[in-house]
Amino acid sequence: MGNFGEVKDSHLADGVKMGHFSYIGNAQIGANTNIGAGTITCNYDGEKKHATEIGEDVFIGSDTMLVAPLKIGAGARTGAGAVVTKNVPEDTLVVGMPARAIKKLERKTKK
Repeated sequence: MGNFGEVKDSHLADGVKMGHFSYIGNAQIGANTNIGAGTITCNYDGEKKHATEIGEDVFIGSDTMLVAPLKIGAGARTGAGAVVTKNVPEDTLVVGMPARAIKKLERKTKK
């Protein structure tokens, strides 16, 4: 975990890397996932807190906003600065504001 990272009411599985200036709240993060610097889970809507689920082998680009409730499938990726407001299927790259899928990815399995 990088400097000034905060994790609250969350579980980070083995091999998760989380960059500095990040906030992960009410989330489940799968194994071997990378959370880029400046990424936050936007889990509070002013009344309720919502969950974020991130699968295994996911790459979350720096400065990504994950607007809960949200599910990110295994092997998915977000581009830097993406604002993710909808669930992301497995092995899919999303970019932009709001984030949109631009291509299906081929996952490389670790041995």
